[in-house]
Amino acid sequence: MGANSSTALGVGSGPSDATQPGITDLFAVLAYGEISAFYRLAEEAKLSPTLRGKVAVAKMAANEMEHFKTLEKALAERGVDVFDGMAPFVRALDAYHASTDPSTWLESMVKFYVGDGIAADFYTEIAGALAPEVADVVRDVLAETSHSEFVIEEVRTAVAQNRSERDRLTLWGRRLLGEAITQAQYVMAQRDELTDLVLSATGDLNGIATLFERMQDSHAERMHVLGLG
Repeated sequence: MGANSSTALGVGSGPSDATQPGITDLFAVLAYGEISAFYRLAEEAKLSPTLRGKVAVAKMAANEMEHFKTLEKALAERGVDVFDGMAPFVRALDAYHASTDPSTWLESMVKFYVGDGIAADFYTEIAGALAPEVADVVRDVLAETSHSEFVIEEVRTAVAQNRSERDRLTLWGRRLLGEAITQAQYVMAQRDELTDLVLSATGDLNGIATLFERMQDSHAERMHVLGLG
């Protein structure tokens, strides 16, 4: 989560009521995504072959922690304890990360840029159906950061020099997309109010299917940026 909501998804206007059901769930699932990203990046910094890479990833992790604090505050303002709010989403997000655990530095970088971008597209779409003050929180914690440029440079340089690495990371990117969509569907199936928010943003079940198609298009664009298209 933390980076890369780059492609506009054509969201429509929706309810302006900041108390509409599902917002607490939205903030909570985003919060768990951010704190998970913090620990993931802190751990994966060890995979970097250079000090420059370690420092860059440490900065990414710090950014995710700031996003978590923003969401923790937003939940507290709604009278919700962040840990209670996050609890229903632990299983699904942990399952996603367990199934997409990177084994190399480049896999980690692709996951940061592409995997988190997929999540950002999904939640940015929902933001179109929220009251402005709520949507602003969502967009703030999903905004692309300057750290993305470091990731692009690392991956593009590596795959330009190694065809087999490019092919392997292309498959890795496809796997990230499939796992992310599976987990998004699982979360919606478990949380009716979150599903209602998605429906209010997309219109109906056909709209949700169209949303996933747009997510695939955005994914293809990000893969191209990384030299994996």
